[in-house]
Amino acid sequence: MRKFFQEIKADLKFKTAGPGQKLSEPSRAPREKPKAEVAPKPRQAPTDEAQRAAAAALARLELKPKGKAPSSSQETIKNQVRKELMAEAAASEKGLSVEEEVREMLPEEGAAAPSVSGVYFICPLTGTVVRKDQKEKQLREAIQAYFSVDPVAASIMEIHTFNKDREKVRVCVETMAKYLDNIYLHPEEEKYRKIKLQNKVFQERISCLEGTHKFFQAVGFETKTLPVPGQGKNSTEDFYVLKEEVLSRLEELRGCKEQLLSSEPVRARLHRQLTLFQPSPAAARFELPHDFFNLTAEELRREQRLRTEAVEKASMLRTRAMREKDEQREMRKYNYTLLRVRFPDGYILQGTFYARESVSVLYNFVREALRDDWLPFELLGPGGLKLTDENLAFNECGLVPSALLSLAWDAAVMADVEAAAEERRSPLRPELLAGAQTLS
Repeated sequence: MRKFFQEIKADLKFKTAGPGQKLSEPSRAPREKPKAEVAPKPRQAPTDEAQRAAAAALARLELKPKGKAPSSSQETIKNQVRKELMAEAAASEKGLSVEEEVREMLPEEGAAAPSVSGVYFICPLTGTVVRKDQKEKQLREAIQAYFSVDPVAASIMEIHTFNKDREKVRVCVETMAKYLDNIYLHPEEEKYRKIKLQNKVFQERISCLEGTHKFFQAVGFETKTLPVPGQGKNSTEDFYVLKEEVLSRLEELRGCKEQLLSSEPVRARLHRQLTLFQPSPAAARFELPHDFFNLTAEELRREQRLRTEAVEKASMLRTRAMREKDEQREMRKYNYTLLRVRFPDGYILQGTFYARESVSVLYNFVREALRDDWLPFELLGPGGLKLTDENLAFNECGLVPSALLSLAWDAAVMADVEAAAEERRSPLRPELLAGAQTLS
């Protein structure tokens, strides 16, 4: 292995001679000169920064434990490592730190065209579009503002949305509903209109969750300090006590209980970022922002290190089960995927999806872009594989973190589609065509 890296180092030295230096090849056995030899184009020497980056990357690789690769794959490994080194050197020329360099390299591998600037969400309460890392802040602000409109509904949103343990939320709302049920069924019983705040059940099931106190206050409870019977004159405790006027509108109280039990968490909706591109040979090239990669900075560095190791691993004999396990682990890295659908006329429809959404969602996405949504079609994945099972998730089909698919019209309506094409009438909606962008 050391000999193999020395060969690369010698090769890099040959390729990276500085200005004014004479290029000299490592000694090689003489070979017969071809009959028609074409003079090679002069090489442009990389910058000093690129040379230093390549040398540093090579040094890091040499520090790894030495393993003997099969001789039959030596040239393959050499070519792959050379690509890694030159890519790292190119990133260094941009003046990036090590962490930034890794972040730049991973998403950009095999990609050159800007795709989307990030993953965005739509707040269901305000319609505001925000980036992924701002969605929870936007939800909190929107729910807080909703207290001025409907304090009961806003407090219920807080309970269901910001308490992540769903089992605790279930126990909490069922216990709270029981308190309200007792009041509704026994309005004459004063004991049901009081809740001791230091009660063990209240503390363990309700008080520790966000939004619960706001709910009790919104439905008509107020905090009072009351004496404790049988424990002396000066013994008091804090209670929630239902206001007298609420007893005259018990049906409203019952409605609050039903709303509490039936509500769901408020979730920001993924913004599809629907975009139509004009026909372009760059359709299969993607450049994804960091939002698409569910990795920390440390994991990114580890991924970069494993990329070189994967070259050697690829030369090993591995069972099908081993390969499938690695593929599944790879698919779980992504929460989102960027998909493009190329139409027969070359136009490209693009959208952002969850990696675990089903293929049926993509079919609906395409139908909504058609002038006539009844037109039957099928989608073909990379390699021409038909996506017939619409219940499969994108990550189960290998369509993450990005993929280019093709649309094929049903043969029964192909004649109609061709007739429409003769009339220069695209099957896509006119408003989409008017805003078609150029994919660089």
